[in-house]
Amino acid sequence: MKIVISDELTRTLKRLKRRDLTLFTQVQNKLSQIATFDEASINHFKNLRSNMSNYKRVHIGSFVLLFRVEKDKDTIIFDRLVHHDDVY
Repeated sequence: MKIVISDELTRTLKRLKRRDLTLFTQVQNKLSQIATFDEASINHFKNLRSNMSNYKRVHIGSFVLLFRVEKDKDTIIFDRLVHHDDVY
């Protein structure tokens, strides 16, 4: 699958690298892990509800990584890393 990282997530990762290297490493590892999964494995991640139902989520500490899969383009789009309290 092709991987796309949004501009917002790129900016967040740059800030995170300066401020919290441990969390940055955890996020990088999770991005790499998800990128290697096939479509069936990716479907095990939970979808959000209502207006964000096309997004999947994965928890990394007290943060949530939001991503979506565009099956027709065979692409995973990593969109945002948001604190748990701000997502829900």
